[in-house]
Amino acid sequence: MLGLLLATPALVPTERPVTRPAGHVDPQARQMLDRTIQALGGPAFLNDKSLTSKGRAFFFQDGETAGMEPFESWVQYPDKRRFSYGKTKPVILINNGDKGWELDRYGLIAQPDGQLQGWILSNRYSLENLLRLRINQPGILIQLGKADFVDNAPTQGIEITEPGEIAVRLDLNRKTFLPARINYRVRNVKENAWDDYSDAYADYRLLDGIQTPLHITRYLNDNRIGETFRNFAKHNEDYPPNYFTAE
Repeated sequence: MLGLLLATPALVPTERPVTRPAGHVDPQARQMLDRTIQALGGPAFLNDKSLTSKGRAFFFQDGETAGMEPFESWVQYPDKRRFSYGKTKPVILINNGDKGWELDRYGLIAQPDGQLQGWILSNRYSLENLLRLRINQPGILIQLGKADFVDNAPTQGIEITEPGEIAVRLDLNRKTFLPARINYRVRNVKENAWDDYSDAYADYRLLDGIQTPLHITRYLNDNRIGETFRNFAKHNEDYPPNYFTAE
């Protein structure tokens, strides 16, 4: 989303002490995660290789709309992205693992470090990568969290702690079991403070056998910084071999 295109301060995942041994998976929490994966499409979700989408992206500053751009996005899981935004002479962002480039009318340059790190962080804890990769890591700690509300809908929290004690909270809609929100905390080294990120997912539609959120809102320290509205989404398309390179 466009909020992620802005420069991001140097970020470090938080390390929190835990009171239970690493590698523990609460059976009830695991059962809820399994129901969530089934609700998202089961094997279709787990085997999804790419997502092509189009729509509008908004970003905000001090509570006010700071800009809006049409976008086109091509994502190849787990860590490749091509993102084009702008009406005329669009800017193209290309990401491949821990590498990133920006292509505009003046040519190709490396993405600024803050922008690149923002992409890596948000992609690591995206809905797809969290549920297909992160929760299956060796030594993962998964526990039931607190009940809450997201957009006035009741949710059940799942607390996920990765090796290294990186903590994430996933809020599941208690009726549909679809993900409503993903929270994670990172240290802002530049400002010597903690930043709390939150991605809220809404307006799910069944596309190509997969429940796909068409509305995604991103928050930083409870302030809305970005919002994406997809009006087109297609799964499992093939892309050219050099689509995610600097060529």
